[in-house]
Amino acid sequence: MIPTSEEEVQLREANMAELDVGKHCQIESCHQKDFLPFVCDACSGVFCLEHRSRGSHSCPEIPVQKEVSVSSSSTSYPCSISHCGGKELLPVVCPYCEKHFCLAHRHQDDHLCEKLETPKCRMAATKELVKKIAESKVAQPPSKGRKGARNSATAAKVALMKLKLHAAGDKGLPQTERIHFQVFLPKGSKQTSLPMFFSSKWSVGKVVDFAASQANLKNSNNVLTAKKLRLCHPQTGVALKMDDSLLSWLSHPQSPLYNGGDIILEYLDNECSVLQDVGEYLAQS
Repeated sequence: MIPTSEEEVQLREANMAELDVGKHCQIESCHQKDFLPFVCDACSGVFCLEHRSRGSHSCPEIPVQKEVSVSSSSTSYPCSISHCGGKELLPVVCPYCEKHFCLAHRHQDDHLCEKLETPKCRMAATKELVKKIAESKVAQPPSKGRKGARNSATAAKVALMKLKLHAAGDKGLPQTERIHFQVFLPKGSKQTSLPMFFSSKWSVGKVVDFAASQANLKNSNNVLTAKKLRLCHPQTGVALKMDDSLLSWLSHPQSPLYNGGDIILEYLDNECSVLQDVGEYLAQS
């Protein structure tokens, strides 16, 4: 039996239903049928090639991007010095008085810290020692190795300028703390002397350790029976006390130690407190 035209149509529709491949895009304005549709891995929707991306079909599962608002005026920490006006983005707090300061005034000496203490008993002992040194200096004839021009203010400034050009030290030290010396090294060293700078806040013991490190000297100060590296007075040869502060020697008006001057580093026996033949060191300058 030959199928009629109506039967043919029904047969074709049945075949098309069996062969229905692909799906329509869920975008209402599109609704395009795609034989290889794309399924969104976020909202599980079906879309055509054009609308497969999350942004193109306005995917409801896309997390909202929160804009981070940056405040136009960032927090700053003003310096506690009334006439300064400096500010820092991070707090710079003095561990002693617990006040905020700028980098230029962060040290106790720079902001005249109310908690800054001076060891009075040690200062008294230092003054007494300096007095004895000054008296011995008057009694002794001037050393031939010491040129008279070095005692003048002009010569001292020139010597300091020369030392600053070549001195080795901790580059992190503020310029206001740096004290420069021509350090005369122990007898037998490869070099006679080296220009160095130290912090005025350091103890004499720390100065000795740092100078020994800079000059590659053997330092056995922690060995009881060994000879000790000592920092000695450039005129009298008196060994400076290890726990004295460098500033205590520099601040006394009668002390011949000054920024840009000389200092001697030498090995001494434990019971020895005075270096002999000081002039031999300075004569080489």
